[in-house]
Amino acid sequence: MNRIVPNTATDPLPLAQALIRCPSVTPADAGAMAVLEAALKPLGFQCTRLRFGEIENLFARRGTEGPHFCYAGHTDVVPPGAVEGWQDDPFSGVVKDGLLYGRGACDMKGSIAAFVAGVTDWIARNGDKPGSISLLITGDEEGPAKDGTVKVLEWMAANGQVPDMALVGEPTSRVQMGDIVKVGRRGSMTAWITLFGTQGHSAYPQRADNPIHRLVRVLNKLTTTPLDQGSQFFEATTLQVTGFDVGNTANNVIPAEARAMINIRFNDLHTSAKLTEYLHEALSAEDSRYEMRVDCSGESFLTQPGPFVEALRNAVRKTTGLETTLDTGGGTSDARFIARYCPVAELGAVGSTMHKTNECVPVEELRGLAGLYRAVLEEVFA
Repeated sequence: MNRIVPNTATDPLPLAQALIRCPSVTPADAGAMAVLEAALKPLGFQCTRLRFGEIENLFARRGTEGPHFCYAGHTDVVPPGAVEGWQDDPFSGVVKDGLLYGRGACDMKGSIAAFVAGVTDWIARNGDKPGSISLLITGDEEGPAKDGTVKVLEWMAANGQVPDMALVGEPTSRVQMGDIVKVGRRGSMTAWITLFGTQGHSAYPQRADNPIHRLVRVLNKLTTTPLDQGSQFFEATTLQVTGFDVGNTANNVIPAEARAMINIRFNDLHTSAKLTEYLHEALSAEDSRYEMRVDCSGESFLTQPGPFVEALRNAVRKTTGLETTLDTGGGTSDARFIARYCPVAELGAVGSTMHKTNECVPVEELRGLAGLYRAVLEEVFA
């Protein structure tokens, strides 16, 4: 039977409520960074506010020596949607029946508060140990992700602040807190394709060149030919057609062009550059003029098992009794940017209500997460 995670002496609930009460829907900050800064400064953190474009970011560090452990997260949240679907104001931070409600309770203001509580207790017990703890907090994770973690990491690199390891507090747990540690993510790329033909009357197809037929053949090949069977830590790469349009309102006209949108979630057997070549080859086989624009929101990455990953596994084992699973599934996160600089993993609350109406997190789980984060620091700085 799994043990109950011990609480920390510092309760993360008040800070979590204060953060939720800041309606920081991307790109708004709404005072969230000020709330967090006020909590960190008394702990000895040197806080630097970094504004890029519309986005408020915060880098806070305590200590100057190595090893340097960084916790990364975001205070921005997605819109609450139709507020009438909420049982209370989405930014009230109300507690009912042991659940903390509010936009960001699960993803991921609760996690930030839990880390601050965990680090508060760790400092009280181990404040004289060598090493550094920092927080990289952005307001641009749920949005375009252009002026948040990416820019802060560039600033950190330019100012000698690159950490030795980083933990992202996304709600990665599946059923029980700590049952999943994400050690990688698939890459994600989108391609917008326009294939050109010759317009004509549908009664005289021999006088036209139907681009729809050509594009359908390409898409059929792309969707029926597996790219791989997966790798040691990743599931198989997937290719999905997410859009198709010809802009044609006449039923007797063969259009001059057809357009499609494709999203590929790829594992560590591929790069976006190689997959772009693959798409070009498939399109070129039709011997038709085409245009293609590609955007990669992040390459795949993997943090190999080693001392850092083992420290996370030990912390989970000691505080929950679980043997955690190393996982690389799901969508993208800001970890894809951090992976360019240092080993990174993700560990947080159960994500069953993130982005949903009446988003919530059990208060006891929040307190347990604070204990888990404290245990992570104890393992890292042992």
